[in-house]
Amino acid sequence: MPGMDVSSLALHKSNAVVDAAAMMGEDELLKHGISRTAAQSERKEPTQKELDQIRAYQSLVKEVNAKVEKKEFTPELLQKTAELLRQNPEYYTVWNHRRRIYVNEINSLAAQVEAGELTEEAKASQVLDFIQLDLQFLFPLLLKFPKCYWIWNHRLWLLEQATQLVPTEKSTALWTEELGLVGKMLTRDSRNFHGWGYRRMVITSLEQLKGESMARSELDYTTKMIKANLSNFSAWHNRSQLLLRILNEQQASDTERRRMLDDELELIHKALFDPYDQSLWFYHQNLMCALDPRTAQATMAPNLSNEERREYLAKEQEFVEELLEDADDCKWVFQALVEIALVQAEVGGGKIEEEQKGRVRAHLEKLKTLDPLRKGRWTDLEQKLAA
Repeated sequence: MPGMDVSSLALHKSNAVVDAAAMMGEDELLKHGISRTAAQSERKEPTQKELDQIRAYQSLVKEVNAKVEKKEFTPELLQKTAELLRQNPEYYTVWNHRRRIYVNEINSLAAQVEAGELTEEAKASQVLDFIQLDLQFLFPLLLKFPKCYWIWNHRLWLLEQATQLVPTEKSTALWTEELGLVGKMLTRDSRNFHGWGYRRMVITSLEQLKGESMARSELDYTTKMIKANLSNFSAWHNRSQLLLRILNEQQASDTERRRMLDDELELIHKALFDPYDQSLWFYHQNLMCALDPRTAQATMAPNLSNEERREYLAKEQEFVEELLEDADDCKWVFQALVEIALVQAEVGGGKIEEEQKGRVRAHLEKLKTLDPLRKGRWTDLEQKLAA
């Protein structure tokens, strides 16, 4: 149980403090301005305090579980779950308890409507109230624990209830506010993959509610985030997905697709003034897939001719070789040159000219030194090259 993990951690911390103090001699303690009596007193106080906290936490866990077992889904139980989650938001079972309380309340309101005791409008208003209150409760938790999956998951559940149970205008407003919140969270930590995944879900829900695509505005958002931090892998990844979607939505011609590829190559070339950034090379590899006949169909430019691919590959080879002049210790540059050569061979019917083979062998030898953890991979490629 997650509650037990917290207890064990606190006990471990307490024992570590005691052990460290016990290992210090009296002279050493005095050198730090600590008397033996004071040190013993300090050892006892935090230990007792932590033990009291553990007991209180365990007592609260038992109380909550007992009430849930009895199906006492009351405001008091809701408050108790809030106390637990403030201490341990990773305790996913308590999030489930909290949702059960709300589902019970929703069912109760529905029964009142069916009995003629409540109007649909009043029911929707009450549901909206508790959703807004719970979203407010979650906000400080999200600030404190921005990478806790269960907080994001619970917010999503609340917003989905709004979509189902309150008027579209009200639910759309909630989702729009949520988009603003996740934007602020990503400004604080632009590479929080939970935040990026959550943003995609918020956008999908808003698109369904509004009945329109937001892909273009989201592409602009990735541009903004990339300019703020070129190492933002999540932003580059999101961009790659959005570009495909935009081209498909507008039923782009081959000319428009090629223009988009040109624009993205120009963007990544400007970004690669720092060739040591792995995120940039991942995006560059993604663009190179359009030049490989084996992968082109799933890319933004699936219908390039082999002659066009050869022209693109020659330009990319020239660009990467220029990077090599100032980054001859960067494994990503050598890896890119090897990959370009292999795609050139694929476009040319699987053949590599002897002069090109010599350059690739030299790059592979360099990679064995710069990237020893993957030495087997480079050796394997070298052997295939010789076959």
